[in-house]
Amino acid sequence: MTQSSLTPLAERRRIRTGEFAGQTAGLAPGYVQGNLAILPADYANEFLRFCQANPKPCPLLAVSEPGDPMLPSLGEDIDIRTDVPRYRVFRDGQLDDEPADIRSLWRDDLVTFLIGCSFSFEEALIADGIVLRHVRMNRNVAMYKTSIPCRSAGRFHGTMVVSMRPLKAADAIRAVQITSRFPNVHGAPVHLGDPGLIGIRDISQPEFGEAVPIEAGELPVFWACGVTPQVAIANAKPPLAITHLGGHMLITDLVNSRLAML
Repeated sequence: MTQSSLTPLAERRRIRTGEFAGQTAGLAPGYVQGNLAILPADYANEFLRFCQANPKPCPLLAVSEPGDPMLPSLGEDIDIRTDVPRYRVFRDGQLDDEPADIRSLWRDDLVTFLIGCSFSFEEALIADGIVLRHVRMNRNVAMYKTSIPCRSAGRFHGTMVVSMRPLKAADAIRAVQITSRFPNVHGAPVHLGDPGLIGIRDISQPEFGEAVPIEAGELPVFWACGVTPQVAIANAKPPLAITHLGGHMLITDLVNSRLAML
């Protein structure tokens, strides 16, 4: 994990200029990072309804006006076309490119959605003394497709993607308590224990991120994941859709602690 104490604005400017192009975990500690989805306006209302119907995997932080690349509600001088380290471009549901900026793709009908990210609650877990192995190993969190159905909205449908963190039983209980205070960034886990009960056949083979070993005496603990919308977008097959590459988030000026419920 890259560690940095720069402000969110300074980090975004490093990303915008190409000075930094890696994963954003550990950058601007204390500030909210978000998952990205950009869609044409004629798909945006259906996608908004999909997010509203599935708040655990798709907790909305902001929605832009059509054609406006700026997100002033999330921070100073945020330009969504340049301020994410790497993007994923889908055409008709198929991955087409992974560019470092999307200025050449921008159109007047594109709508930006920013969705809460588990980086926010991970910070709270670490502050409480809970060890997260993927962080210690400098890996992206392991993420899996499941059999948990999402509620459909128009052309958007699919099953939930979850992220997994192995924890001892006492830490798992504490993690439930802590993350339940963060409903805007996925909230409490959706499953603990046997991965087969949620349709995961091989815990050593995540569909997204990187595998993390589970040691004796530990439970796999699963949280709803912001990659879920990418599955729904692939199923909807819009002519153009843009998301972030896993782990390459938008860094906002929002403070993580402000997302916590008392």
